[in-house]
Amino acid sequence: MGKRFNTLNLGIGDKDLDTAVAECMKDLDNQEALVGELTQSVSDFTQGAILKGKVVRIAGDDVVVDIGYKSEGFIDKAEFDNLADIEQALVDGTEIGLEVYLDQIEDASGLVVLSKKKADRIRGWERVMETYQVNDVVKGRATRKIKGGLLVDIGVPVFLPASQIDIRRVGDPQDWVGKELECKIIKIDNDRRNIVLSRRKLLEDERDRMKKDLLSNIQKGEVRRGIVKNITDFGAFIDLGGIDGLLHITDMSWGRIQHPSEVLKVDQTVEVKVLDYDLDRERISLGLKQLTPNPWTQVAEKYPVGTRHKGEVVNIMPYGAFVKLEDGIEGLVHVSEMSWTRNIQHPSEVVSLQLPVEVVVLDVNQDKQEISLGMKQAEENPWTNVEEKYPAGTRIKGKVRNMTTYGAFVELEDGIDGLLHVSDMSWTKKITHPSAMLKKGDELEAVVLSVDKERKRVALGLKQLSEDPWETDIPSRFQPGQKVKGAVTKLTSFGAFVEIAEDLEGLLHISEMSDGKIEKPEEIVQPGQTLELKILNVDASERKIGLSLKAMSFDGIPIPAEQNVSVKVEIPESAKASVAAKEEAAQGEAAKDSE
Repeated sequence: MGKRFNTLNLGIGDKDLDTAVAECMKDLDNQEALVGELTQSVSDFTQGAILKGKVVRIAGDDVVVDIGYKSEGFIDKAEFDNLADIEQALVDGTEIGLEVYLDQIEDASGLVVLSKKKADRIRGWERVMETYQVNDVVKGRATRKIKGGLLVDIGVPVFLPASQIDIRRVGDPQDWVGKELECKIIKIDNDRRNIVLSRRKLLEDERDRMKKDLLSNIQKGEVRRGIVKNITDFGAFIDLGGIDGLLHITDMSWGRIQHPSEVLKVDQTVEVKVLDYDLDRERISLGLKQLTPNPWTQVAEKYPVGTRHKGEVVNIMPYGAFVKLEDGIEGLVHVSEMSWTRNIQHPSEVVSLQLPVEVVVLDVNQDKQEISLGMKQAEENPWTNVEEKYPAGTRIKGKVRNMTTYGAFVELEDGIDGLLHVSDMSWTKKITHPSAMLKKGDELEAVVLSVDKERKRVALGLKQLSEDPWETDIPSRFQPGQKVKGAVTKLTSFGAFVEIAEDLEGLLHISEMSDGKIEKPEEIVQPGQTLELKILNVDASERKIGLSLKAMSFDGIPIPAEQNVSVKVEIPESAKASVAAKEEAAQGEAAKDSE
């Protein structure tokens, strides 16, 4: 019925009607497809979507992009690295297509805000995720330092922790910014769009491979190239590629070095010789000096005994000084070989570090690599002609240079001292210490008594400048039985010394102080007390004068010389006879002692 109605109203046949209906249905399908496309297009314009667009113009600080929306979108010019190229393309009428990120559909100004960088980042992340997996090796440039490490650009910025930058601890990660780095991916987080890299892991894997290769091929005596990785007080560690070898300080130079830093510095490339290795403990001993000839092989020919050489003091020890003759060759000057005349207690009294010295070779031990040197042998021995210059009996003038308990050393000339013993200072006075007559720095005249060139000794005498009074004056001036006065100079356990003339003392023995028993001399006499005494004996050969106080007694009572009381006493004849008998007995004993 509808057909008929249409036919009647339109005035067309059945065949034409079928064609018209078919075209009408086709239009309806097209309209439905168009509506579907429009619906899909509208759904794409949601915040966070990535859209295709084309640049239409530049307006102020923005690049205007047509994204097929009712309004054009705007992108900040700062997001474009090739802005000049875009401007030229607009002038030329070239279409510029790009993908953009829909940041805001309408901002506060009613504009569509787009971002090229965000779109690039998302697409880049998708490409990275499609390309790489964990343990893959990637290359990228460190772009900037962030908390805990670095950002590395491998198409997208990824994180490289500071602890994973190198095998050894790094200082400031900022030092790595701008460098191309090869790293291994150790973590991928798809949900958080996060990748973590490790350069350390890559280096460790490579180091393990190199270590296995090195340990399987290493040989003693071979020369290898390495890099100084660390320096200590005892040596340096050399990275041979996969494993570190130890270069000990003693194997760095044939010469003396105080610290490895004098020879090497960190990161320096050096060639070293393999001295020994332990595969089980993975230890390698290296040598640097072994790359050059050992200077000790020719030392006997270059430095024969008796030859003179110039050197430099390089080390001082309590027992001597080490002198460098050339690099790698040092000799020892013992403290006893430094001076002919001085008694040197420590080498620093004569030499100092870096002091140039002239030495003579005394001995060479090539096996032990030892050379004995002498400094004094490079100079004339002043003791060679001392006997001719100072024969016994010569009077000399000198200065007291030093004193000891037994005498004084008098300088005869530079390097030659004579000893003035306390026993040779006075004929008559008992000297217990030289300070009783001399002091340091005194100028004096003395007589040479003897010279011992082998023992380097010159004996001097002061008393020998005058005649010996014991041979001339004393025996004639002092006789047994003679009464004398004198002052007590010193007390001893066995008696007291009394000065009876200038510089002449006699001994008052404790047994001659009293008829009674005396335990100590101070019970009878005191230092400084003046006494009148009787001479018991005079012994010129022993240079002794014996004195008696009890011989001056009357009935056993000593009479001090300073007592000036006049007393008249009637002496019985029997007492006189007793005193006379005692005096006669005392004189007899004195005569017997003198014999």
